[in-house]
Amino acid sequence: MKARSIARELALLSLSQLPSSSEKLETQQLSNLLVAAVRTLTTEVEDALETASGEVQRANDRLLTSETRANDVQTARVMLQDGIQLTQSAINRLATAMQLPEIIQSATAAEPNFDIRRYALTLVNTVNQNRAEIDRTLEQALVDWQLNRLARIDRDILRIAVAEIEFLGFQDRVSVAIDEAVELAKRYSGDEGYKFINGVLRRVTDRLKQQAKEDRRQETGDRRQEKSEVKSIPTNH
Repeated sequence: MKARSIARELALLSLSQLPSSSEKLETQQLSNLLVAAVRTLTTEVEDALETASGEVQRANDRLLTSETRANDVQTARVMLQDGIQLTQSAINRLATAMQLPEIIQSATAAEPNFDIRRYALTLVNTVNQNRAEIDRTLEQALVDWQLNRLARIDRDILRIAVAEIEFLGFQDRVSVAIDEAVELAKRYSGDEGYKFINGVLRRVTDRLKQQAKEDRRQETGDRRQEKSEVKSIPTNH
């Protein structure tokens, strides 16, 4: 995995764990980012296992209290499948947490000139300092959804992508920012999460392109107006 992709992943996983002030962020070391990321993954594992345990228990209760009616058996089977999927998700999160240190080390060795810590902190700080504007951009692109109703991980994936596009020079490389966001969604969002993320960011970029066209049109109109006013100024002989 490329160093910049690792930095994005660290930013995503540590965003909710790190201090929001720029001064405090500057003191954070790579080890702090790693600890924050592992803490986020651990919390997700605990939540997934707790939910999985509940699903399995409900399935067991349904079987014990039923008279083996077909619909009860089917419901119990669905509950068990949900519990298994949640458990698998928890296992995957644990694997990610265990692999992160080695992945970071490998990426650093492969790209020694890229500062993973610096870019991850830049992403976190950019999102924190411009969150209101980033969220307005996302709200305008959401269809039949409210930003605060999205899962936290989906909100943060979207925020990081918009931060790169609007504030970190990815205006001419929007496809890169979108592709990276989609890959993060495939790793950390729900089954259909990456499609949702892709759709929202496509609408974001369409709106930004339209706004850029309107701004250029306005600038052209202003320049023409200025030239017209200059020409109309009477010349004293």
